[in-house]
Formats: sequence, C-alpha cells, structure tokens
Amino acid sequence: MKLVILSGLSGSGKSVALHTLEDLSYYCIDNLPLFLLKDLVLGLGQATLDAKFTHVAVGVDARTNPDELRLLPELIATAQTKGIDCQLLFLDTQTETLIRRFSETRRKHPLTRGDRSLSEAIALERELLEPIRHCAAMCIDTTQTNVHELRDRVRGWLVGSASPKVSMLLQSFGFKHGVPQDVDFVFDVRCLPNPHWQPQLKPLTGRDPLVVDFLEAHPDVLRMRDDIQRFLQAWIPAFETDGRSYLTIAIGCTGGQHRSVYMVETLRRDFEQAGHQVIVRHRELP
Repeated sequence: MKLVILSGLSGSGKSVALHTLEDLSYYCIDNLPLFLLKDLVLGLGQATLDAKFTHVAVGVDARTNPDELRLLPELIATAQTKGIDCQLLFLDTQTETLIRRFSETRRKHPLTRGDRSLSEAIALERELLEPIRHCAAMCIDTTQTNVHELRDRVRGWLVGSASPKVSMLLQSFGFKHGVPQDVDFVFDVRCLPNPHWQPQLKPLTGRDPLVVDFLEAHPDVLRMRDDIQRFLQAWIPAFETDGRSYLTIAIGCTGGQHRSVYMVETLRRDFEQAGHQVIVRHRELP
C-alpha cells in the first residue's frame, strides 16, 4: 500500500505532478480536506481493499484549514503505523518566478483578495505550508524546471523510493546562467581546460567525440573526474543508509556546454553500471 501526499506552493507545478502520478496508475484526489484524509488513511489500512486503491495520491494545499495542516505530520506517522508507505512530496518555487507565472497565465492566486496583493498571498502561503514542508520525503524546486523535467523528477523519485539503491539526477549547467537551486551537491569544473577556445570545438558539446578526446588528453580532467566519482561512491551508501532515495548532483562550467556536459555523461555511465537509476539533464543544451 502506497500513499503519496502532494503539496506545495500554488503555481509550482502540483497539477503536473498529480497528472504524472495518475499516469503511473495512482488513484488521485486533489485538494482533499485533511479531516477526510484521516478517514482515507483509516480506510487504506483495512486488510480488504479494492485493488485500484493500492496506490493513492492526494493533493493538499493552503486552502486547507491551517490548524489541520499542522496535524499532517502526525497523520503521516499514523499511516505508517498501519503499514501504509506514506510519503510527502513538496513542490517549491522562488517568489519572483511564481509572480511571473501568475502574470503570464492571468490566473488568480487562491489566497489573493481585495486587500492582499499577489506577493503577499505567496508569502502567506509559504507561512501556512511551512509546518509540512519540513516533513517532506522529497522537495523539488521548480524555479528552473520545465514540465517535462518535473515529470521526470517525479517518476525518478517514485522509482527510487522502491529501490535499494539511491536514484540520481545528474545535471550540467553554466555558472553564467545561475546555479540550480534544488541540488544536494554542486561541483565546479571551470578550472579545467575549456574547449570553447578551440575554434573547431566551440560549436560542439561535451557529448561529441572530438570534445571528449580534447578533454581526456589533459590529466587534470581525468583527475577531477575520478575525484568526483570517488567522492560520490564513498558517500552515496551513507545516504542510502540514512533512508535517502534520491540525490541531485549538479556540475557546472562557465557556459554549460562542454566540460560540465562531459562530466555528467561520464558519471552517468559509471553509476548506471553500478546499478543506480540515473536521470540526466543538460540545462543549457537545447
């Protein structure tokens, strides 16, 4: 029996995440009041249950009574005592991005009213949801995440939570475009030789053989690659022991086109061979 409680800020992608769960054969219920969620948990704990309720996802947002929201951690603990694998997935987004999204879609924030601006409504929502954010099994920052990436993150988290090995998201990025917000580790490879300054390599990426050959001809590149790999191999088991099912590792160079892409692709191969599920994202590549 698995129950996923989905929460987060309005505009952070909860509908996309819930639809993804539905595609994965979860029975989905959106904006269920917590007093009804308690009844649902009690019902899911019964020995005889319709097969379609073995995987259930419930959306919970700030429209729920604040006093009830504070009881959610206790409700999750109750579910787990009844043998239900209950986990909370929380979606977060920076305020500036939320304001832009609401402006683009012209949708009304559920907490806005005549005397409360959009930014004030977002701040209030953060405050209301803070008690449950800290008990989330997985928190995804969608500030720089598109619809397809969010779907992959949700799928990867669900598969990872059922696997003895931690699932990994490896992401390349360019520092000149900003550091990803929702990551566990960030590695900086800007100190390595840059293919950008080679005219024949400049239009290529770290996935192209000519760039790979150029980088691997430099001992510092191989040493950096091996050091990152050894560090992750040494510490991933500790995260698995601690119950973590998902790790996000970002590797950045200046533009996010050559060195970081090469590192991510190399690590992908090594960790897939070790039996980990790996999702790769190259943020700056089309």
